[in-house]
Amino acid sequence: MSEYRFHLQNTCTEVRLLVRTVVKADVLSSILMISFPDNVGKCDHENSCGYHYTPKEYFKDNPDVLEMNEKSGKSLLSAPYKPAYNIPACIIPSYISSSYVLRSLSHYSINPLYQYFCHVFGENETSRLFEMYRIGTSSKWGGATVFWQIDINGQVRTGKVMCYNAETGHRVKEPQAFVSWAHSELKLQDFHLKQCLYGEHLLKNSSSPVMLVESEKTAVVMSHFIPDYIWLATGGKNGCFNSEAMQVLKGREVTLIPDLGATEQWKEKSALLSGICKRVVVSNVLECTSDEEQRSQGLDIADFFLYSPSKRQILHQMIQRNPALQLLIDELDLELIE
Repeated sequence: MSEYRFHLQNTCTEVRLLVRTVVKADVLSSILMISFPDNVGKCDHENSCGYHYTPKEYFKDNPDVLEMNEKSGKSLLSAPYKPAYNIPACIIPSYISSSYVLRSLSHYSINPLYQYFCHVFGENETSRLFEMYRIGTSSKWGGATVFWQIDINGQVRTGKVMCYNAETGHRVKEPQAFVSWAHSELKLQDFHLKQCLYGEHLLKNSSSPVMLVESEKTAVVMSHFIPDYIWLATGGKNGCFNSEAMQVLKGREVTLIPDLGATEQWKEKSALLSGICKRVVVSNVLECTSDEEQRSQGLDIADFFLYSPSKRQILHQMIQRNPALQLLIDELDLELIE
């Protein structure tokens, strides 16, 4: 075992955060479990959720924890713990009552993503999309969006809470990443998180082919632009991209559309779908149509549908309409100013 202060141990469906204290090199060691909240930790299974909320980030977001220990004069290592023995090999997932989901489907006046969608799609279409994906509202940070993870059986696994800019539709990432989890916000005790694909509940009564993207917002946006498919999201480049979560796609035709920069990784990951899905394709359409500026930004397919093209793309479109423009640029040795 490596000599890290914090060590993460996987228990199939649950990540437990462990602290390993080493005394005199390898002479004596013990494993202690610190009472961090459920949302602190990382899953390091090769094809698992990829979620990583570090102790450092937790302490940064919750300085009162450090202050309490400083005032008491006690080390964090003296916090209550229990030995990490007899950890079960597989844990049954916990669920959140659907009553919480129903209560969140309101107060859209403080939901920044709802406001942005209304500006882009109109209120009627926005309401349809929010109802379809069961998108809720949280009062956190003065108003945030809740992407409820509802599985194919209608069970609520959790909800990802994120803050958006109502003007741009982009996530608010400064001065910190405004992301939280419903089960943590609800302070549910002994909650065992096992994520599912976002939008998975839409598979229940439809045999339509599936489009799989990274972002929850992207799945919702693309359901508006290309509604003939079921748009699902993994919740990130790694997200819940693992064999167990993908079993719901058994016998389906699935197209993977990764964000720019993640295509090769998703091509490798697509191998685990070959024995599950009827047909699997990894689309490289974004890589083929994007420029360096867009690739450096890691844009996704929704960005191409929602936002203005880059300057280079505009120039390329102008040249396609009038090839003489390229001759003029070459003759005068003109350069595009990014």
